[in-house]
Amino acid sequence: MLTVDDARRLVSAIRGDPLEALWLCALTLGLRSGELLGLQWSDIDFGAGLLSVRRALQRVNGRLILVEPKTSLSRRTVPVPEPTLAALRAHRGHQNAHRLAAGTAWVDSGLVFSTRLGKPLEPRNVNRSWYAARARAGLGAVRLHDLRHSCASFLLAAGASPRTVMKTLGHSQIALTMNTYTHVLPEVERAAVDGAAEAIFGEGSADASRAP
Repeated sequence: MLTVDDARRLVSAIRGDPLEALWLCALTLGLRSGELLGLQWSDIDFGAGLLSVRRALQRVNGRLILVEPKTSLSRRTVPVPEPTLAALRAHRGHQNAHRLAAGTAWVDSGLVFSTRLGKPLEPRNVNRSWYAARARAGLGAVRLHDLRHSCASFLLAAGASPRTVMKTLGHSQIALTMNTYTHVLPEVERAAVDGAAEAIFGEGSADASRAP
């Protein structure tokens, strides 16, 4: 998973990338690849800053089609941070330019992430684009799916409850969240205990309790 420094290098490296908004949705919202490629503009409420996961793009019998989420918990609505919303707005502007250039050849799929003709993106091409993006950021062999795991770790480190992370990622069971991110939970628990101690005993009490 990415460290905070890794994430900052990535954000800097992808600025202006044609798929910048996709990479940011993966990093800040933890969406699966199929969910990202299945997003439609009707799924995004820019006014409220919310994004709904309602479908995923999958290859079935050799064709890319939109399918329903596997579980009811995979269908979810999550808040979107402003930098990601801004990237999505810019992406919409670029797509509108492509639509005008394509003319009658444009396919009105409603997809957020599409080809210059409005068709679904080929997942293998998205992975190739990711390899180029991660190389610019110096991330080594980080997979696109690892951004989902990194999102969960950042949420937990920021104090989000495991149940909140479960809802954001669309996990089917809280045990899946707890078991997958158990390495992060001790740090979260320590921060929570220290925060409670400072509330009870005053600022600096947590540091004093660990003094030699």
